[in-house]
Amino acid sequence: MDPDDGVLRVSPGVVIPLAEIELRFTPSGGPGGQHANRSNTRVEVRFDIAASPSLAEHHRDRLVERLGPTVRVVADDERSQLRNRELALDRLRGRLAAALHRPATRRATRPTRGSTERRLQEKRQRSERKSQRRPSAGDAD
Repeated sequence: MDPDDGVLRVSPGVVIPLAEIELRFTPSGGPGGQHANRSNTRVEVRFDIAASPSLAEHHRDRLVERLGPTVRVVADDERSQLRNRELALDRLRGRLAAALHRPATRRATRPTRGSTERRLQEKRQRSERKSQRRPSAGDAD
């Protein structure tokens, strides 16, 4: 996230303006005395994928399929609202990038002739080694 240009860069081809992202600040729960009770440091980030005009159609379809029409991320790890905002936007970026990631398709390959020959040679040696352990026909008492 670069606050100077007002966008969230998810990947090289996907950039979301911060104006499309809804930020809500609430008090974080738990112990902490007056600071925790009075400061709105917990950050909730919501992004409406289905209504986003900045996403390409194929990106939007993939995100809605994997994450649903809206994404919600919460951060209340730090005492600072600014730091929690950065954490929440980073988490949003990570979830969007993970949902957009397409794993490489596996291409079937054949073993090389050398590897096949080495495997068969090893099998022959193993078989020979085991056959030497057996008593021969003339050794029977």
